[in-house]
Amino acid sequence: MNDVLMFHISSGSYRVLDIDYAYQSITLHDPHMSTCETIVLGGKGNGFEAEDWRAPYFNPTSDNVFMLIGCSPKSPIFQGFPEKKVPCRNISGMSCEEYMSCPAWDMVGYRQGIHSGSGPPMCCAVGFESVKAINLSKLECEGYSSAYNLAPLKLRGPSDWAYGIRVKYELRGSDAFCRACVATSGTCGYDESADGGGLRHVCMCDNHNSTTNCDSVIPPAGASSSVRPKTIGSLILYFIAMNIGLQRRQ
Repeated sequence: MNDVLMFHISSGSYRVLDIDYAYQSITLHDPHMSTCETIVLGGKGNGFEAEDWRAPYFNPTSDNVFMLIGCSPKSPIFQGFPEKKVPCRNISGMSCEEYMSCPAWDMVGYRQGIHSGSGPPMCCAVGFESVKAINLSKLECEGYSSAYNLAPLKLRGPSDWAYGIRVKYELRGSDAFCRACVATSGTCGYDESADGGGLRHVCMCDNHNSTTNCDSVIPPAGASSSVRPKTIGSLILYFIAMNIGLQRRQ
Protein backbone atom coordinates (compact mmCIF):
# COMPACT_ATOMS: atom_id res chain seq x y z
CA MET A 1 0.00 0.00 0.00
CA ASN A 2 1.19 3.50 -0.84
CA ASP A 3 0.18 6.74 0.85
CA VAL A 4 -0.70 9.38 -1.74
CA LEU A 5 -1.04 13.06 -0.87
CA MET A 6 -4.00 14.61 -2.71
CA PHE A 7 -4.97 18.25 -3.28
CA HIS A 8 -8.70 19.00 -3.62
CA ILE A 9 -10.28 22.13 -5.13
CA SER A 10 -13.47 22.81 -7.09
CA SER A 11 -12.00 21.69 -10.43
CA GLY A 12 -10.94 18.28 -9.16
CA SER A 13 -8.44 16.20 -7.20
CA TYR A 14 -4.72 16.22 -7.90
CA ARG A 15 -1.80 14.14 -6.70
CA VAL A 16 0.84 16.23 -4.94
CA LEU A 17 4.24 15.66 -6.55
CA ASP A 18 6.24 18.16 -4.49
CA ILE A 19 5.92 20.85 -1.81
CA ASP A 20 8.62 23.53 -1.99
CA TYR A 21 8.48 25.47 1.27
CA ALA A 22 11.35 27.78 0.32
CA TYR A 23 9.52 29.07 -2.77
CA GLN A 24 6.03 28.52 -1.31
CA SER A 25 4.85 26.32 -4.15
CA ILE A 26 3.32 22.90 -4.66
CA THR A 27 3.47 20.79 -7.81
CA LEU A 28 0.33 18.89 -8.80
CA HIS A 29 -0.44 16.05 -11.20
CA ASP A 30 -3.74 15.57 -13.02
CA PRO A 31 -4.08 11.94 -14.22
CA HIS A 32 -6.02 13.12 -17.29
CA MET A 33 -3.43 15.69 -18.34
CA SER A 34 -1.48 15.13 -21.57
CA THR A 35 2.32 14.85 -21.56
CA CYS A 36 4.93 14.24 -24.23
CA GLU A 37 4.27 10.49 -24.02
CA THR A 38 0.47 10.51 -23.84
CA ILE A 39 -2.23 12.70 -25.41
CA VAL A 40 -5.53 12.58 -23.49
CA LEU A 41 -8.60 13.89 -25.34
CA GLY A 42 -12.32 13.78 -24.60
CA GLY A 43 -12.41 16.70 -22.15
CA LYS A 44 -11.46 14.48 -19.21
CA GLY A 45 -8.81 16.72 -17.66
CA ASN A 46 -9.42 18.70 -14.47
CA GLY A 47 -7.63 21.81 -15.64
CA PHE A 48 -7.25 24.24 -12.74
CA GLU A 49 -9.94 26.42 -11.18
CA ALA A 50 -10.10 27.37 -7.51
CA GLU A 51 -13.03 28.79 -5.57
CA ASP A 52 -13.19 32.59 -5.48
CA TRP A 53 -12.12 32.81 -1.84
CA ARG A 54 -9.13 30.52 -2.40
CA ALA A 55 -7.99 32.15 -5.63
CA PRO A 56 -5.96 34.93 -3.93
CA TYR A 57 -3.95 32.28 -2.06
CA PHE A 58 -3.50 29.64 -4.80
CA ASN A 59 -2.55 30.39 -8.40
CA PRO A 60 -0.34 28.64 -10.95
CA THR A 61 3.07 30.30 -11.20
CA SER A 62 3.95 32.69 -14.04
CA ASP A 63 6.42 30.14 -15.48
CA ASN A 64 3.65 27.52 -15.83
CA VAL A 65 2.32 27.02 -19.36
CA PHE A 66 -1.08 25.48 -20.10
CA MET A 67 -1.34 24.02 -23.61
CA LEU A 68 -5.00 23.79 -24.58
CA ILE A 69 -5.67 21.04 -27.13
CA GLY A 70 -8.42 20.71 -29.73
CA CYS A 71 -10.44 23.78 -28.76
CA SER A 72 -13.62 24.57 -30.69
CA PRO A 73 -13.65 27.54 -33.11
CA LYS A 74 -16.36 28.90 -30.79
CA SER A 75 -14.09 28.66 -27.75
CA PRO A 76 -13.73 31.88 -25.72
CA ILE A 77 -10.02 31.52 -26.43
CA PHE A 78 -10.59 32.39 -30.09
CA GLN A 79 -13.25 35.02 -29.44
CA GLY A 80 -10.49 37.11 -27.94
CA PHE A 81 -9.78 37.85 -24.34
CA PRO A 82 -9.10 41.47 -23.24
CA GLU A 83 -8.93 43.79 -26.27
CA LYS A 84 -9.86 40.94 -28.65
CA LYS A 85 -6.36 39.49 -28.53
CA VAL A 86 -5.94 35.71 -28.77
CA PRO A 87 -3.74 34.76 -25.77
CA CYS A 88 -1.82 31.90 -27.48
CA ARG A 89 1.90 32.54 -27.01
CA ASN A 90 5.27 31.21 -25.91
CA ILE A 91 5.48 30.87 -22.10
CA SER A 92 8.90 30.72 -20.42
CA GLY A 93 10.48 29.28 -23.57
CA MET A 94 7.79 26.60 -24.00
CA SER A 95 5.45 26.63 -26.99
CA CYS A 96 2.88 24.51 -28.80
CA GLU A 97 5.16 24.28 -31.83
CA GLU A 98 7.69 22.44 -29.67
CA TYR A 99 5.08 20.44 -27.80
CA MET A 100 3.56 19.10 -31.02
CA SER A 101 6.90 17.54 -31.92
CA CYS A 102 6.31 14.97 -29.15
CA PRO A 103 5.99 11.38 -30.41
CA ALA A 104 2.59 10.97 -28.73
CA TRP A 105 1.02 13.12 -31.46
CA ASP A 106 1.76 10.39 -34.02
CA MET A 107 -0.57 8.08 -32.09
CA VAL A 108 -3.54 10.44 -32.39
CA GLY A 109 -2.85 11.49 -35.98
CA TYR A 110 -2.20 15.18 -35.44
CA ARG A 111 1.48 15.38 -36.32
CA GLN A 112 0.66 17.50 -39.39
CA GLY A 113 1.29 20.66 -37.39
CA ILE A 114 -0.14 23.17 -35.00
CA HIS A 115 -2.57 24.58 -37.61
CA SER A 116 -5.11 22.42 -39.41
CA GLY A 117 -6.49 24.03 -42.56
CA SER A 118 -8.25 27.34 -42.01
CA GLY A 119 -9.54 26.41 -38.55
CA PRO A 120 -8.11 27.33 -35.16
CA PRO A 121 -4.74 25.93 -34.05
CA MET A 122 -4.79 22.42 -32.64
CA CYS A 123 -2.80 23.66 -29.65
CA CYS A 124 -2.86 27.02 -27.88
CA ALA A 125 -0.32 27.83 -25.15
CA VAL A 126 -1.54 30.26 -22.49
CA GLY A 127 -0.48 31.57 -19.11
CA PHE A 128 -2.94 31.24 -16.25
CA GLU A 129 -3.12 35.02 -15.83
CA SER A 130 -4.56 35.29 -19.36
CA VAL A 131 -7.62 33.13 -18.75
CA LYS A 132 -7.95 33.04 -14.92
CA ALA A 133 -9.31 29.48 -14.98
CA ILE A 134 -8.49 26.34 -16.97
CA ASN A 135 -11.93 24.78 -17.40
CA LEU A 136 -12.09 22.49 -20.44
CA SER A 137 -15.89 22.56 -20.62
CA LYS A 138 -16.15 26.34 -20.54
CA LEU A 139 -13.21 26.76 -22.92
CA GLU A 140 -14.63 24.02 -25.20
CA CYS A 141 -11.32 22.16 -25.43
CA GLU A 142 -10.66 18.43 -25.81
CA GLY A 143 -7.65 18.27 -23.52
CA TYR A 144 -4.67 20.09 -22.10
CA SER A 145 -1.10 19.74 -20.95
CA SER A 146 0.74 21.73 -18.30
CA ALA A 147 4.46 22.23 -17.82
CA TYR A 148 6.67 24.59 -15.88
CA ASN A 149 10.12 26.02 -16.41
CA LEU A 150 12.93 25.03 -14.06
CA ALA A 151 15.05 28.08 -14.97
CA PRO A 152 17.95 28.57 -15.41
CA LEU A 153 18.13 25.04 -16.82
CA LYS A 154 18.10 24.99 -20.64
CA LEU A 155 16.09 22.01 -21.83
CA ARG A 156 16.56 20.40 -25.21
CA GLY A 157 12.88 19.92 -25.97
CA PRO A 158 9.42 18.96 -24.68
CA SER A 159 10.55 15.47 -23.74
CA ASP A 160 12.66 17.13 -21.02
CA TRP A 161 9.99 19.53 -19.76
CA ALA A 162 8.72 19.21 -16.19
CA TYR A 163 5.04 18.27 -16.57
CA GLY A 164 2.58 19.19 -13.85
CA ILE A 165 0.81 22.23 -12.42
CA ARG A 166 3.05 24.38 -10.25
CA VAL A 167 0.95 26.44 -7.82
CA LYS A 168 2.12 29.35 -5.70
CA TYR A 169 0.53 29.68 -2.26
CA GLU A 170 0.53 32.79 -0.08
CA LEU A 171 -1.37 34.80 2.51
CA ARG A 172 -1.73 38.42 1.47
CA GLY A 173 -2.10 41.47 3.64
CA SER A 174 -1.17 39.83 6.97
CA ASP A 175 2.06 41.67 7.84
CA ALA A 176 0.60 44.99 9.02
CA PHE A 177 -2.20 43.27 10.93
CA CYS A 178 0.19 40.90 12.68
CA ARG A 179 2.61 43.67 13.64
CA ALA A 180 -0.22 45.64 15.26
CA CYS A 181 -1.46 42.53 17.04
CA VAL A 182 1.93 41.46 18.39
CA ALA A 183 2.71 45.04 19.49
CA THR A 184 -0.26 44.81 21.89
CA SER A 185 0.85 41.43 23.32
CA GLY A 186 -1.46 39.40 21.11
CA THR A 187 -0.89 36.35 18.94
CA CYS A 188 -1.61 36.72 15.25
CA GLY A 189 -4.04 34.17 13.88
CA TYR A 190 -6.86 33.57 11.43
CA ASP A 191 -10.30 32.03 11.37
CA GLU A 192 -13.05 31.29 8.86
CA SER A 193 -15.49 34.17 8.49
CA ALA A 194 -19.02 33.56 9.77
CA ASP A 195 -20.55 34.13 6.33
CA GLY A 196 -18.37 31.45 4.74
CA GLY A 197 -16.50 34.03 2.68
CA GLY A 198 -13.06 32.64 3.45
CA LEU A 199 -10.37 33.62 5.95
CA ARG A 200 -10.21 36.60 8.26
CA HIS A 201 -7.35 37.76 10.47
CA VAL A 202 -7.82 37.47 14.22
CA CYS A 203 -5.70 38.84 17.06
CA MET A 204 -5.79 36.34 19.95
CA CYS A 205 -5.55 38.14 23.28
CA ASP A 206 -5.50 36.87 26.89
CA ASN A 207 -9.25 37.06 27.47
CA HIS A 208 -10.75 37.67 24.04
CA ASN A 209 -10.22 37.63 20.30
CA SER A 210 -10.07 40.84 18.30
CA THR A 211 -10.32 41.74 14.64
CA THR A 212 -7.87 44.62 15.22
CA ASN A 213 -5.54 44.34 18.26
CA CYS A 214 -5.58 43.61 22.00
CA ASP A 215 -6.05 47.28 22.92
CA SER A 216 -9.46 47.32 21.26
CA VAL A 217 -12.66 47.14 23.33
CA ILE A 218 -13.20 43.73 24.92
CA PRO A 219 -16.48 42.17 23.67
CA PRO A 220 -19.22 41.21 26.15
CA ALA A 221 -18.97 37.81 27.81
CA GLY A 222 -20.00 35.05 25.44
CA ALA A 223 -19.65 37.25 22.35
CA SER A 224 -16.36 35.78 21.21
CA SER A 225 -16.23 32.69 19.07
CA SER A 226 -16.19 29.33 20.82
CA VAL A 227 -13.85 28.06 18.13
CA ARG A 228 -10.21 28.80 18.85
CA PRO A 229 -8.64 30.57 15.85
CA LYS A 230 -5.47 29.15 14.35
CA THR A 231 -2.10 30.88 14.47
CA ILE A 232 -0.59 32.33 11.31
CA GLY A 233 2.26 29.87 11.74
CA SER A 234 -0.16 27.03 11.03
CA LEU A 235 -1.53 28.59 7.84
CA ILE A 236 0.02 25.97 5.61
CA LEU A 237 -1.37 23.21 7.81
CA TYR A 238 -4.79 24.84 7.46
CA PHE A 239 -4.61 24.76 3.68
CA ILE A 240 -3.36 21.20 3.76
CA ALA A 241 -6.35 20.28 5.90
CA MET A 242 -8.73 22.17 3.59
CA ASN A 243 -7.28 21.11 0.26
CA ILE A 244 -5.01 18.13 0.71
CA GLY A 245 -6.12 14.76 2.04
CA LEU A 246 -3.92 11.78 2.72
CA GLN A 247 -5.49 8.84 0.93
CA ARG A 248 -4.48 5.23 0.94
CA ARG A 249 -4.52 3.35 -2.32
CA GLN A 250 -4.53 -0.39 -2.45
